[in-house]
Amino acid sequence: MRTEDGMRDGHDLRHHGDAEVRDDGAALVDLAVNVRAGTPPVWLRERIAASLTSLAAYPDGRAARAAVAARHGLPVERVLLTAGAAEAFVLLARALKVRRPVVVHPQFTEPEAALRDAGHTVDRVLLREEDGFRLDPSAVPESADLVVIGNPTNPTSVLHPAATIAGLARPDRVLVVDEAFMDAVPGEREALAGRTDVPGLVVLRSLTKTWGLAGLRIGYALSSPEVIAELERAQPLWPVSTPALAAAEACVEPRALAEAEDAARRIARDRARLVAGLASFAPAGVRVVEPAEGPFVLVRMPRAAAVRRRLRALGYAVRRGDTFPGLGEEWLRLAVRDRETTTGFLAALATALDAPA
Repeated sequence: MRTEDGMRDGHDLRHHGDAEVRDDGAALVDLAVNVRAGTPPVWLRERIAASLTSLAAYPDGRAARAAVAARHGLPVERVLLTAGAAEAFVLLARALKVRRPVVVHPQFTEPEAALRDAGHTVDRVLLREEDGFRLDPSAVPESADLVVIGNPTNPTSVLHPAATIAGLARPDRVLVVDEAFMDAVPGEREALAGRTDVPGLVVLRSLTKTWGLAGLRIGYALSSPEVIAELERAQPLWPVSTPALAAAEACVEPRALAEAEDAARRIARDRARLVAGLASFAPAGVRVVEPAEGPFVLVRMPRAAAVRRRLRALGYAVRRGDTFPGLGEEWLRLAVRDRETTTGFLAALATALDAPA
C-alpha cells in the first residue's frame, strides 16, 4: 500500500460506466453500469408518477427527510437529501475547510474530481492487488483532515469491516464513507449509516443503484448536525425535485427495504454464478478480486482492452478499469446480472479470449 499525490497522472476521473452504453453502445447488453437491471419497479414508477400533479409547487423535502431519518434511527438534523450521492461530493469539497484531503483508491473517482475542482490538492492511498485491495488504516497519513473511502468499494467489490473504517476517525478529521452500494449487501453488513459514535463521520447513500433512478438523481448524507448545516448552506435552493423526493420517501418504507434485501440476496447468488464462470478462464490468465461483495466484480486479464473491444463487437458492454487510480489497462469491471445474461456473456468472453492478438 502506498500514498502518492495524484494531481497529474493521466487518469480520466470523469469517465463512468454510462459512457460504454451511449451512442453506438445503446444496443449492447449492459454490464458496464452498476444500476440494477429491471428497475425501477412498477410500484415505484407509480409513486413517482403520482407526484407529477404537484409540480406547480416548489419541492418540500420535509416528509422525505423525516422518512430517511426514521429509516436510520436518526433525528432529521443529521440528514441531508441530495441530487444523488455525486452532489454530496461536490458539497463536501466546496463547503468544508480542509487542508489535506486523502482519497483511498481504487474507488469511485467523482470524490477526487470534486475536490480537485474546488481547488484542493488531493493525496491518494493506493490499495494493492497483493493485499486484496483491503484497507490498512496505518497507510492513511495522520495529517489527513478529510478521508474518503467507499464501502463496498467501487470497482473492487471489497467490503471493508466497519471497525476498520471507523478506526480512521480522528477528532479533527472528516471521515467520508461512500455506502452507495451498501443496500446491495445482504443485511447491510459493515454499514456505518446510523452511527453517531464515530467522530467526524459522514455517510453517503444513493437510491439510484438498487432502484434504477440514475436519471432522477436522489441520495442523501448522514452526519452531525453541524456538518449537515454546512453542507446545506452550500446547496442551491430546492436541490431535489418533487419526483425525487417522492422516490426517497417510497424507497425507505418497510416494503421497499424488504424488497431491497431480497434483491441483495439474489445479487449474491447471481454474483457467485458469475465468479464461478470466470474461474473457468483461469488458464487464460483471468483473475477475479475475491471475496466480491457488491453488485459488480473486478477482473484482471491479459489484453483486457482488446477483449473489451471484442466483447462490444459480440454485443456486450463492460467497464474499462484503467480510469481508476491504482488500476491499469489489464482490468475490467463487470456488473452482476441474471443467469441468462451471465451465460451469454461468458460464452462471448470465451470467444473474445480465443481471438488472436
